[in-house]
Order: sequence, then C-alpha cells, then structure tokens
Amino acid sequence: MTIQASGTIQKDKDFYTEQEAASLLGISLARLHLLLDKNVFNDGSSRPNNIHLTPSDVLLLQFWNRVLPRQKIVAMPKRHN
Repeated sequence: MTIQASGTIQKDKDFYTEQEAASLLGISLARLHLLLDKNVFNDGSSRPNNIHLTPSDVLLLQFWNRVLPRQKIVAMPKRHN
C-alpha cells in the first residue's frame, strides 16, 4: 500500500479516524466527507459520525480522490417536484 500525498500508511495501525485519514491523504475533512458520500453512503443512508477507516479504506479513498474531479463550485441539490 502506498500513500505519498502527505504521509505513509502505518502497517501496525488497524484504524484511522476521519481526521487522520484526511491528513494522510492531504485533503480536507470536507473533501473526505464528499468522497465518502459519493462512493459509500450513496444509497440514501446518512454517513455516521466518527467513522473509523482501515488502511484498505484509506487506499480506496486515495483512488477516489484522484478520479473525482475537484469541484470549484458548489453543486445545488436536485429539485423534487
């Protein structure tokens, strides 16, 4: 596993907090939440508070961060008529 943005995944660490994962990936907590909402909690369920992420989760988030374009404007929510 490789994370080279701002840190290295520790092999002896089982879980990372959201703040640790965001720091490790070199992204904001808001960007981490966006990645989770777009790729994990996208079935109508809400994202729980205080998520703990495995090293594999962090690696997957790194991939999603690379493929999800950086948004320069805020997307408006969909209208339901």
